[in-house]
Amino acid sequence: MEKYEKLEKVGEGTYGKVYKAMEKTTGKLVALKKTRLEMDEEGIPPTALREISLLQMLSQSIYIVRLLCVEHVIQSKDSTVSHSPKSNLYLVFEYLDTDLKKFIDSHRKGSNPRPLEASLVQRAPEVLLGSTHYSTAVDIWSVGCIFAEMIRRQALFPGDSEFQQLLHIFRLLGTPTEQQWPGVMALRDWHVYPKWEPQDLSRAVPSLSPEGIDLLTQMLKYNPAERISAKAALDHPYFDSLDKSQF
Repeated sequence: MEKYEKLEKVGEGTYGKVYKAMEKTTGKLVALKKTRLEMDEEGIPPTALREISLLQMLSQSIYIVRLLCVEHVIQSKDSTVSHSPKSNLYLVFEYLDTDLKKFIDSHRKGSNPRPLEASLVQRAPEVLLGSTHYSTAVDIWSVGCIFAEMIRRQALFPGDSEFQQLLHIFRLLGTPTEQQWPGVMALRDWHVYPKWEPQDLSRAVPSLSPEGIDLLTQMLKYNPAERISAKAALDHPYFDSLDKSQF
């Protein structure tokens, strides 16, 4: 990693830190994602290998931030300590000076910023209600919330706590019933909520076309099993005018 000069830390998450850095020989800016690895007798954990292989595959698209290379750094083992040597994985990405959240914030409607917790306003109801079993449908819900926020320039469900988040969802989409979402009342954090009727979604996103409203509606289905899949979403008529050659 001597060929890179770290300039500043630009992010930190559960799995590691992200630095803005410069490649010394070329002056090219890159983003370094540093992840601490817990090595086992089989080497790099399969979860890390899976992430790398998926990123390499996705990097072929012009719509995805590109993974340039991967550096595996093993520090020398201290002979007085029995545990395995420290190991860090650096994922080297192209550097972008903004992201979707910063872009939306720069065009945000009104003076109030999004609540501090940027993931709470996109959290699926099954997660908010304490479900321990969920699938990729939670990501479709989040994409739907981001989709609406891009159009509205405001969060669709601007809750500042998990309880308030649920109330925002229920007021717009109606309080879910067992008929709509079998098993919802058995979820760990289900309580007796006011019975709101569903509102017209087009009023919440008035500038969105009818095809867009239909797509958003399918992304925000209460029952995760009924939520549109990513593949089906890409085939939705809303995207008919899009150049899909890169997909």
